[in-house]
Amino acid sequence: MKNTLLEYGYKPEEIENKLNDTFYNIFEGMNRFFFDGLNDTSYFMDTGNCDARTEGMSYGMMMCVLMDKKEYFDRMWKFACDFMYMDEGPLKGYFAWSVAPDGKKNAWGPAPDGEEFFAMALFLADKKWKSGEGIYNYKAWAQKILRTCIHSEIPMWTADNHLIKFVPGSPFSDPSYHLPHFYKFFSLWADESDRPFWKEAEKASRDYLVISADPQTGMHPEYAHFDGTADHEVHFKGGDPMFDDHGCYFSDAYRTIANIGLDALWNGKKAKLSKIADNLIKFFADVEPEDYMKYEIDGTPTEFKALHPIGMLATLAQGTLACSPSNKKACAKIIDRFWNTPPRRGERRYYDNCLYMFAMLALSGKYTV
Repeated sequence: MKNTLLEYGYKPEEIENKLNDTFYNIFEGMNRFFFDGLNDTSYFMDTGNCDARTEGMSYGMMMCVLMDKKEYFDRMWKFACDFMYMDEGPLKGYFAWSVAPDGKKNAWGPAPDGEEFFAMALFLADKKWKSGEGIYNYKAWAQKILRTCIHSEIPMWTADNHLIKFVPGSPFSDPSYHLPHFYKFFSLWADESDRPFWKEAEKASRDYLVISADPQTGMHPEYAHFDGTADHEVHFKGGDPMFDDHGCYFSDAYRTIANIGLDALWNGKKAKLSKIADNLIKFFADVEPEDYMKYEIDGTPTEFKALHPIGMLATLAQGTLACSPSNKKACAKIIDRFWNTPPRRGERRYYDNCLYMFAMLALSGKYTV
């Protein structure tokens, strides 16, 4: 897998040191958000909300398998199985998306990005370390998760259009949940009878990433209808107008360009997706993170500052992997800005630094199957 940072002139030892330092910062340093839980478990804390989320747990497991940290991986997976897994009710087989650090469930429903990252991390663990027994039979659990996702009483994917939902039962999607590069491998490793579904999901999600992006800016909304149009409905009114409108380019949406970049790294560039990446990178090439805002997807800034500017920068850097060669000058600006920006400190560090670590893995060629 190509080392993009090396191609942009950074030295091998500098890249390796920065990658290792980023991992240390998350898992072991003073700025960490990896903590030990009950009964030989560990978890990522969402430092902005003081809980553990399937998003973060599955992200942490992915980081651990890519960095060959089996002990940390197994401790996080045990936390997920012990405290997040739901073994009864209509959502049986899914993982509760939020629990307290002591393992008490804050919610009794799943978030689909957690399930798909859990499955991919477990498949990679099987490939790297071989499956064991019980919950450590990584491959069997990955297949079980995917089986639940599409055959549950309340499935996470729609049967007719093969698109992932925001949550099981919801009539809309989240573009940042669309991971066609994962689905390609699900179509090889899932239950044999389900492999055609995942092959269709791979194509459907690539198409969806195109139709849900603004054709001029390349921005995606946080939530979108299944026809790709931005969903501006207020689904979760919480008293803060910053969070009411999810039809904008804001926190969730940043991940979409990172996913497009990783798909290009794994599966080669696709012209329509490269156009999205080119437009977005050009839009932000001369914008500093302190000036990032919440935007309408046509690029119109709202009154709100970006909540996760370091995470946004990291995803832009990862998104350069999908850009066309003619856009190299703008890509170089983004990558240089990312390289010279340290991981985030303080209350909101969890989400930003997860995205930062993924960008480092992808740009250094370590985010690989």
